[in-house]
Amino acid sequence: MSGLDKGEAAEQGGRMRRLGATLIPVAVLTALALTLPASTSAAPGHAGAKPAKHDPFKDGWTETVLDADQNFRGLEAVSRKEAWVTGESLTDGGPARVFRTTDRGETWTDVSPADTAGLSFRDVEVHGKVAHVLAIGPGEASRIYRSTDGGASWTESFRNTDEKAFYDCMAFYGSGRRGLAVSDPVDGKLRILSTDDRGRTWEVLPSKGMPASDAEFGFAASGDCLVTAGRAAFIITGGAKSRVLKSVDRGLTWTAVESGIPAGDAAGGFAGAFASPHRGIAVGGDFADAKDTADTTAYTRNGRTWTTGGDLTHVGEDVTVLHGWRHAVATGDYDGSVGSSITSDGGATWQRVSDLGYHAIDCVGKVCWGAGSKGRVGHN
Repeated sequence: MSGLDKGEAAEQGGRMRRLGATLIPVAVLTALALTLPASTSAAPGHAGAKPAKHDPFKDGWTETVLDADQNFRGLEAVSRKEAWVTGESLTDGGPARVFRTTDRGETWTDVSPADTAGLSFRDVEVHGKVAHVLAIGPGEASRIYRSTDGGASWTESFRNTDEKAFYDCMAFYGSGRRGLAVSDPVDGKLRILSTDDRGRTWEVLPSKGMPASDAEFGFAASGDCLVTAGRAAFIITGGAKSRVLKSVDRGLTWTAVESGIPAGDAAGGFAGAFASPHRGIAVGGDFADAKDTADTTAYTRNGRTWTTGGDLTHVGEDVTVLHGWRHAVATGDYDGSVGSSITSDGGATWQRVSDLGYHAIDCVGKVCWGAGSKGRVGHN
């Protein structure tokens, strides 16, 4: 439910000057090299948890401001050297931006599509030479742009024409030939958009196989309310219900189970990450009361049923798997509820490891990237 997130521009406030060069060297940006000590205390209620072995913050974390007028919520870690971030302007009617680095954050290139005034880029997916960015919003504000040349040029591959639809997240399978995007409910059911030609064309799938989901929706908090693992796709929801929906037939039919994360008008699950179709983690919270961090995680060991995990000490806007299925990092930065946490037991317990928080986080091996408010990006 994406409208609540869009209102964050007013909350963060101010008309910030954009630092908009085509190629932006780190030396001329506001950069901060940080050595962040790992927390030695477990999450509340889990005092016996063991320290996490895989901590991307323990050996230092570099944070850079790319564009202080952008709120970054889309992030794709392509490799240890390449990452993409996407955002929305904090200035009313300002352009949405896309940035790319291929040298592990030493320089970032503005590769934004043209004519993006007023749009909100909330998701970016990159597979091989093909990149997609998703703009969210009601009606024609929901769009998908596609590039095959590293962002040098873009084509608009999809524009929503149904005023009742509002797309939140997208995800691709495997090498990127097939992909899905999810919209808030239309006529009482979540709507699924599908491609089978690497995003050149998209079509709305029939709703017959989708459970009723009126007033239940995906949050466009980090672009990870829809994720894939193998042949499975998962939607993490909130609103009237807080569930995980699963499809194993490319989005034609779905099963739904409760996640255990409390539901609410602005609450529920916000993002998911899966090491396999059977092992995954969901995180969330309540944007209306972001400091209420009870029951903010859930995990599955079979891909069908979910168990409430350890509490975070911050809102859970995104989560990513670090290594295998046991190690993952969750993060959040909303309304003073800020921080990052690590699990080393697949989400059963969590430890806060940093007071830095981001809207989105993604890792490749031991290299992690974060993207957040006021143009902040970070990496280790």
